[in-house]
Amino acid sequence: MTTPHPTPDGLMDLSVLIPVFNEVDNVAPLFEELDAVLRPSKWRYELIFVDDGSTDGTVAQLEAIQARDPEHVRAAFLWRNCGQTAALSAALDLARGDVLVPMDGDRQNDPADIPKLMATLDEGFDVVSGWRKDRQDALLSRKIPSKIANKLVARLSGIPLHDYGCTLKAYRRRVLAGVRLYGEMHRFIPIFAAWQGAKVTEQVVNHRARTAGKTKYGLGRTFNVVLDLILIRFLQKYSQRPIHFYGRFGLWAFAGGFLCVVAMVYFKYVFPWPALLWSADLPNKTFVETPLPSLAVMLFLAGCLSILLGIQSELIMRTYYESQDKTTYLLREVKQGPPA
Repeated sequence: MTTPHPTPDGLMDLSVLIPVFNEVDNVAPLFEELDAVLRPSKWRYELIFVDDGSTDGTVAQLEAIQARDPEHVRAAFLWRNCGQTAALSAALDLARGDVLVPMDGDRQNDPADIPKLMATLDEGFDVVSGWRKDRQDALLSRKIPSKIANKLVARLSGIPLHDYGCTLKAYRRRVLAGVRLYGEMHRFIPIFAAWQGAKVTEQVVNHRARTAGKTKYGLGRTFNVVLDLILIRFLQKYSQRPIHFYGRFGLWAFAGGFLCVVAMVYFKYVFPWPALLWSADLPNKTFVETPLPSLAVMLFLAGCLSILLGIQSELIMRTYYESQDKTTYLLREVKQGPPA
């Protein structure tokens, strides 16, 4: 068992964050397991359950659990179903722990892995991501799409993790400062943390088959991962210089439009457009006989709009940083002599 880190009064060593949605048969057994693992430890801990608009009796179960152990359990209830990322974001805002450990509420994550994650953190890491090496899910609808998505995310992000979709992870609180989650971005938290300079690693964790309730995920979620990945890639490369992305696209569009104009002149005066070679009134043919004029206009307009969009994005980006006194850098340490 690792030694708990000292924390200021009112804070905890560990916050376990559990978003749940229609898990009436799972929340009570999950609490029992967590209690059995964490109560014997020396950690000051809290369990934060966030109900994401459940309609099956989960709310009553959570209220009973919180009344049973008010010292360690905090229960929050959203007005409506907002999604796992929103529920996890609410738990992050409520957490007081020095270490934050999110996990699923369906009991497929094993609470016995939490001490292992904490021990790996103590080896000098800031983020420990769970790896469900022996995943207990359907092969075609869950495991194969997940494996493809994980390889794609790891390749494009440069963070070589095997299992981005595993909710069970451990974070030091400081690396999540300023992180805001939207859409379904919770699976990419290690990437955001790495941008903050965090040291990221992974730990093989136990994964159990679901014994109660119904899964909330399907094959269609893979498409959401791809779209989120495109956004992540854009934020990673161009969040502070969007004009480079839009401007580059605009310049290529201008180049394509210019080539269309050159081709129009060539086919008119040097080598007639092939479709016109057999026409009797060839000298009277104009540029309109080819699709090149329309294509040239479209490309020039696309180029102008892209550059204008890039300028607008630059203004929004600068307003974002300057209005909130945010910096475009992350300062780790300053070493200097005593003041004069």
